[in-house]
Amino acid sequence: MRAVVLVGGFGTRLRPLTNTVPKPMLPVGHRPMIARLIDRLARGGVTDVVLALGFKPEPFIEAFPDGRCGDVSLTYAVEPEPLDTAGAIRFAAEAAGIDDTFVVANGDVMTDLDVAGLVATHRAAGAEATVHLIGVDDPSAFGVVEIADDGSIRQFVEKPARGTEPSNLINAGTYVFEPSVLARIPSGVRVSIERETFPSIVADGGMFGHSTDDYWIDAGVPDLYRAANLDLLGGRRVHESAEAFAPGADVDPAATVTNTLVGAGARIEAGTTVVDSVILPGAHIGARAQVESSLIMGRVGADATVIESIIGADGTLDDDDHLAYSTLPEVD
Repeated sequence: MRAVVLVGGFGTRLRPLTNTVPKPMLPVGHRPMIARLIDRLARGGVTDVVLALGFKPEPFIEAFPDGRCGDVSLTYAVEPEPLDTAGAIRFAAEAAGIDDTFVVANGDVMTDLDVAGLVATHRAAGAEATVHLIGVDDPSAFGVVEIADDGSIRQFVEKPARGTEPSNLINAGTYVFEPSVLARIPSGVRVSIERETFPSIVADGGMFGHSTDDYWIDAGVPDLYRAANLDLLGGRRVHESAEAFAPGADVDPAATVTNTLVGAGARIEAGTTVVDSVILPGAHIGARAQVESSLIMGRVGADATVIESIIGADGTLDDDDHLAYSTLPEVD
């Protein structure tokens, strides 16, 4: 089984972290997000992955120089210009010569979905496209579906106004497609899979849903990216976990670090208190600093305080300074 993984976005919601690192290369539990996603695909029977690249392709190629991630073979398809989701899928699939049933996954989704089960539903239904669905409390910020008793999707509404949703089931970002889906996508132009391609498949009766209650999180926003890391400490994941401190992390014994991941090469000095945070590789937290519910890639000075904030690789909070509900550097 082959898969296309969409990793070409700009990662604007995670700035300033993504000023220096593409979103799918950010660590989740001390491993690149994309590596954990590929592991999940491999557990579901995927043997070959095409990375649909655009923004900053070099870090991906450098991270997997032999063209493999574990047992999965990688192909790189670098868009000449942004083609949106459907355009990127067609470009990548054609670049890799995909001509059979294939999986598509968004590069910032962390989930315990059984991909093999999704493929089995697709084949049993004789579907042209099958979408993984998750129920959420507030579906208005997502692509929402109305599903029939036979599993076919009757209606697909992208980000409906609150109160108008046809159900609480949302598009969870993993799909199975027949090659005929590619023929629905104009070549070389920007096309949205959610807004343009999916409605046409629904109209022809070829789209089905596969609803599960698995762990699922969109790790492309700061709070949820932080949660995706911390959930690996809390035993919420079926197949995955992580140690709090990566090998090579330097945490002073006199620091208090609670419910926090500390990346390789990061340093936390004595007297510091860090709670509910992700300290990314290479970060430095000075003596007696206090960090709460934050993402730190840069430097926090001694006796400084950081609350619910993000500090990028180029960010430095001076000694005794205070940062709350903000970013450093500032994001436009």
